[in-house]
Amino acid sequence: MNIITVCGMGMGSSLILKMNMDDILKKNGISANVEACDLGSLTGKDADLVITTYELKSQIDDKGYNTVYVKNVIDKKIIEETVMEAIRNLNK
Repeated sequence: MNIITVCGMGMGSSLILKMNMDDILKKNGISANVEACDLGSLTGKDADLVITTYELKSQIDDKGYNTVYVKNVIDKKIIEETVMEAIRNLNK
C-alpha cells in the first residue's frame, strides 16, 4: 500500500502526518510505504491513499485520489480513526 501525506511545501504538516501514520500503521500491524510530499509533486504519484488537511481540499479533489482530509495533524486519535476507516474501505 502506498500512502502519501501532502502539504503546501512538503516540509511541515505532511511530515507530521507521515510520522503519525508510521506510528498508526505500526500499531495496527499494517505494512505500507508512507511518503511526505508537497502539493505540486503529488500529480502523477501512485497512491492508494492521500492524507492531507482540509485547506488543500479544493486543490486535490479533482486529482482522482482516494483522499482523507484531517482538521488537526497533531490529533493522532482522530487521524487514526479516520484513516483506519479509509483503509478498511480500500480492502473491501
